[in-house]
Amino acid sequence: MRRLIIALVLSTGIGSASAQTVGGSYNVQGTNPNGSTYGGTVQISPTGSSCHITWQTGSTGSSGICMLANKAFAASYILQGQQGLVVYELQPDGSLKGWWTIAGQTGVGTENLYPR
Repeated sequence: MRRLIIALVLSTGIGSASAQTVGGSYNVQGTNPNGSTYGGTVQISPTGSSCHITWQTGSTGSSGICMLANKAFAASYILQGQQGLVVYELQPDGSLKGWWTIAGQTGVGTENLYPR
């Protein structure tokens, strides 16, 4: 029983350590709901229990707030006046694999972030 408790405490610590790996500069590769592709950069800046996220894809920029919860990483943003949401899954290599949508629009896009 004592080993089980120690293992649970250690695994909780590992989960917290992974939260510290999200942040910094990323390359982004994505697909729009219509199938067209895009690329650019993303900057994630931790601020306490949340973070600030900024995308730059060509001449288009957007920003918002974000949060990591275990292996789920979510961000809310404004793009050309429309509210959007992206949900990523933290990968073992530190990359983020995600899916996004914009309020009032049909379809879902995909987006992957790779640490620079």
